[in-house]
Amino acid sequence: MTQKASQQTVIVTGASSGIGKAAAEAFAMMGWYVIGTGRNPERCDQAETDIRSAASADARVAFVRGDFSEMSDVKHIAGEIAGLTNNIHILINNAGGVRDQRYITEEGNEATFAANHLAPFLLTRELLPQLKTAASGSPTGTVRVLAVSSTAHEYVPSLNWDDLQNLETDPFPATPAYSQAKLANIMYTRELNRRVSDDGIVAHAMSPGIVLTNFASYGDDAMQAYLKDEPGATAEEAARTLVWMATSPECGIDGGRNFYELEEKPVSEVAQDATSAARLWSETEAILAGLGV
Repeated sequence: MTQKASQQTVIVTGASSGIGKAAAEAFAMMGWYVIGTGRNPERCDQAETDIRSAASADARVAFVRGDFSEMSDVKHIAGEIAGLTNNIHILINNAGGVRDQRYITEEGNEATFAANHLAPFLLTRELLPQLKTAASGSPTGTVRVLAVSSTAHEYVPSLNWDDLQNLETDPFPATPAYSQAKLANIMYTRELNRRVSDDGIVAHAMSPGIVLTNFASYGDDAMQAYLKDEPGATAEEAARTLVWMATSPECGIDGGRNFYELEEKPVSEVAQDATSAARLWSETEAILAGLGV
């Protein structure tokens, strides 16, 4: 099936389960061209089947597989997506996760920081040509980059600038490392919005709150104990905010904001620090340059 000229294209990372899968299904029901990403082959296959089953007759669905903790995989994923479409109207950087201890990737990065921050930074950078192409032919503010962050960003006073990836900090601060990565999501989103707003692109972040998925199963004991009996939203309920952020007129202006349950939610004071956001951008570029990507 060929893509209609008027068909909107959305990229949903981490679409093999949870919020990402629920969001991908919702866009497919709306007749969009949905391109999902995921890591686990079996879950990806099942998710693709489920998303196709939910899709309207004029929707298109594609799935790209790769590990977001490895930047070489992210670069490959971006290349595959670029081969599938010239126009990206919505990019949802949802993939991420939490780990119970320090895991060093084959490229030498800390896995939590790599999957939650480096990957969306690199993917967005690589897909900017497709985003700008879509923006050039769309009303201002309708092309958007959305990041799934977390209220966990409020629990750390700043990024660990002396050891940004917590590669040497002992003992490894598993939950704070996740919180720092989510803080980085918001800082990055605000700086990205500043850089792409003249192109007619808007960037926002979303804090889903506690969502009843298997997300915390890889977290440390403290996180799992905290979340065990906490009430939360379903993946479908959380995804509703993402779809609203992607399509509502009120989210097409005043970029760099954060949302929760269909409403704007303030972020911490440090997350609003423009100087720190610019520094994070520069240091992230340096990390990626050191990896040759």
